[in-house]
Amino acid sequence: MPPGKRQLVMGNMACMRGAIYAGMRFYAGYPITPSTEIAEGCARELPKLGGRFIQMEDEIASISAVIGAAVAGSKAMTATSGPGYSLMQENIGYAYMIEAPCVVVNVQRGGPSTGLPTKVSQSDTMQVRWGTHGDYTAIAVAPSTVEDTFTETIRAFNLAERFRTPVTILLDEVIGHMQEMVSFPEPGECEVVDRTRPTCVPSAYMAYGPTKNCVNPMPVYGQGYRWYATGLTHDGYGFPTDKPDEVVGKLDKLRNKIEHYESEICKVRAEYMDDAEIVLVSYGSVSRTALQVAKLARGAGVKVGFIQLQTVWPFPLKQLRELLGNAKHVIVAELNMGQIVGEVERIVQSGTRVHSLLRYDGDIFTPMQFLAKIEEVRK
Repeated sequence: MPPGKRQLVMGNMACMRGAIYAGMRFYAGYPITPSTEIAEGCARELPKLGGRFIQMEDEIASISAVIGAAVAGSKAMTATSGPGYSLMQENIGYAYMIEAPCVVVNVQRGGPSTGLPTKVSQSDTMQVRWGTHGDYTAIAVAPSTVEDTFTETIRAFNLAERFRTPVTILLDEVIGHMQEMVSFPEPGECEVVDRTRPTCVPSAYMAYGPTKNCVNPMPVYGQGYRWYATGLTHDGYGFPTDKPDEVVGKLDKLRNKIEHYESEICKVRAEYMDDAEIVLVSYGSVSRTALQVAKLARGAGVKVGFIQLQTVWPFPLKQLRELLGNAKHVIVAELNMGQIVGEVERIVQSGTRVHSLLRYDGDIFTPMQFLAKIEEVRK
């Protein structure tokens, strides 16, 4: 599919195309509905570019291979859904600890357990933030269109490389399997970030030492720079430590390299917010319905605003506080039992009421459900 030409593309294929555009040349995964098309696309396209595709025996092996490829110098990705994402959690924690840049796509479906393999859900939202054990700070992006999926996949790789960390793309079944007309950019049109390489002599290199932005240059493993990749809490060279100051320093580094740059990471889309009294907050496929409803409500003279969380984690606190400052009501719409609504409740001003609009039966929201909720909160 040549760039520039307008074409009908599935969301999962746009994810694969975005990853390749960003420089991904290694994919390891295990087929699982509704993410399998991403693996199929990578199996077809990566060999043409000198890349590597490998189907692993399970999701535990898949994320292990991806981490290994990242450490060896490749931009690497895997894709899965709920059960597979659960299996990956321990090694995602390992990637946080050794600061391995990689991307994990979670095309969400209904759960728990096998749940609803072919139905939509957003019930893994909190798992991204709290799924693995210990203290860490997650990055997750959530596209709402096929075109978004392409560009947000590029952004996910850029964030992973920039901050030396795993990044999750929170797709869902609707976006993954939806087909829309898209024009892909030419090479060079979109910014592509590569990890920083060390310029010091090998003897002076510290893989995890102090830096101004809390991110260390990352050499290709085996090319002369000595560093140790362990899941144990470690010092600046990577060697295990239980010294309190070194333990605190390491964990603070994992947090600060994200929290100090939240303005660079966090991204929201806002429409009709200048005079909004009722604001619809959503992410992923739900944002498609929410935006349509905001337009319909405005046409009927109701002051409804729209906010889409394009970055879900870290939660965009500052942007939402500013945007929601004058709102009387906030309706948080999610395809789960209420995972983001608590994050919104804790940041709004005392005069703003927060309401949940939830659906978790495997189907999408209808405009009528939104409109009924708007009428309810106006009474």
